[in-house]
Amino acid sequence: MLCDEILEFYFSLPKPTDLPEGIEIIYPFDNEETRRVMRLFFKKYYSDTNPRHILFGINPGRNGAGMTGVGFTDPVLMEEVCGIPNTLDKTKELSASFICEVVEAYGGSKKFYGDFLFATVLPFGLLKNGKNYNYYDDAKTLEFFKPFIYESVQKQMEFSGTKRSIASIGQGKNLVFLEKLNKDLQLFDAIEVLPHPRWVMQYRRKEKQKYIEHYIKILQQLRKK
Repeated sequence: MLCDEILEFYFSLPKPTDLPEGIEIIYPFDNEETRRVMRLFFKKYYSDTNPRHILFGINPGRNGAGMTGVGFTDPVLMEEVCGIPNTLDKTKELSASFICEVVEAYGGSKKFYGDFLFATVLPFGLLKNGKNYNYYDDAKTLEFFKPFIYESVQKQMEFSGTKRSIASIGQGKNLVFLEKLNKDLQLFDAIEVLPHPRWVMQYRRKEKQKYIEHYIKILQQLRKK
């Protein structure tokens, strides 16, 4: 079952040490409540070996997947939308809220997760000065995590049924990095591009519906590949 492969991947991730100066790691996978939520979520939506396309985000945020262990969710949506009660701090995340609307517009959780799997280029969240930090925000951090990223992306592309056409969630540096990774490893046949949900919610919120429709268009194109 795909759910078993996904859980094995996350639960066996080593926790990095000797991090670059000023960088902290968000590692939710040794929290028993997070592990329980992840087991319930992935068994609910991924208890099969059907083909899926991976949608690669950047790295988990402290209020979203850094809590739940599941990409583009937060503890509130996990409970209210996915039907998985939890005792995690009831934080909310803008990106998760946008993706929740995309999932609904696509046809609901069962249909969406039956076609796609959210992942992140770096499976751990990062903090600097107590704020979310991206793996590519400085050259030293990127170089530190690059070998691990290459290995983890390759492992995820080896999940049962994974299609070789993916999407980058992020039109800038995340896309550039995935293109470089693919040049080196040749893991993808095609990379579709989606604007990052946080960018939409922070800078284009008045046009949110337009971006939801854009997501659906790109996802439908990806599904045909």
